[in-house]
Amino acid sequence: MVEQALKGYTAKTDPDFAPVQNAAAYSLLAPRAKRIRPTLVLECCRLFGGTDAAALPCAMAVEMVHTYSLIHDDLPCMDNDDLRRGRPTCHKAFGEATALLAGDALLTDAFDVLSGTQALDATAVRHAVAVLARAAGSCGMIGGQIMDLTGETKKLPLVLLRKLHENKTGALIVASAVLGAVAAGLAPDDARVAAIRNYAAGIGLAFQIVDDVLDVTADTETAGKSVGSDVAKTTFITYYTPTEALALARRVTEEAKTAIASIEGTDVLLELADYLILRKC
Repeated sequence: MVEQALKGYTAKTDPDFAPVQNAAAYSLLAPRAKRIRPTLVLECCRLFGGTDAAALPCAMAVEMVHTYSLIHDDLPCMDNDDLRRGRPTCHKAFGEATALLAGDALLTDAFDVLSGTQALDATAVRHAVAVLARAAGSCGMIGGQIMDLTGETKKLPLVLLRKLHENKTGALIVASAVLGAVAAGLAPDDARVAAIRNYAAGIGLAFQIVDDVLDVTADTETAGKSVGSDVAKTTFITYYTPTEALALARRVTEEAKTAIASIEGTDVLLELADYLILRKC
């Protein structure tokens, strides 16, 4: 469902804008994208009685923001990676300048999708825009990214490493869950949203721990991206062996699942939590 919606959105091209639109679509529609964040949006919307039609604009927007972050993260000025989602990174395929603009376009277009939707009422749109903007901004994903750069030049204490990933990775995952609730008609500060916030924060942290393990244990073909590229950074492997790190990921995952254990209809969310610590890419 999300895939078809994203294909429909990227099909609207202007020949004069084609270079940047093609680059954005190349990364957004990459065949090995897992669509974890859109899945969270859809499932959390269903959990609170909302419809897929209401959730879909939020699911699209969060995936567009996520993809923009990957394009920029891969740039030579950041991680300088050659592979992403099983094929050359955007800047390798289209050039650095076009990739930079493609990321900018996806970020901006995400808010076009949200603000222009007729599937949500005005209050829900306002809440959704605020949730996504805060998660993606300087006190969320971008804040985590700047901490990540700091971790390349000095060893971060474990408490700051967790803060880094609660923002760089976790903020957008938490936002995905909250966006689903918003699409179902709940306000972000509704007491019922607290449980899915805690769940999403937990699976976000577990996701990053596993990512750090895969960076030192997986092969490039399986991972679909460069491995070993984080060796100069502070990661969870700085503090734990891969076995210890996976044990930590399992503990964090069980805590995340416990957060929603009393809510009916969470089977898919529970399965997703388990999948994220068993994945090989």
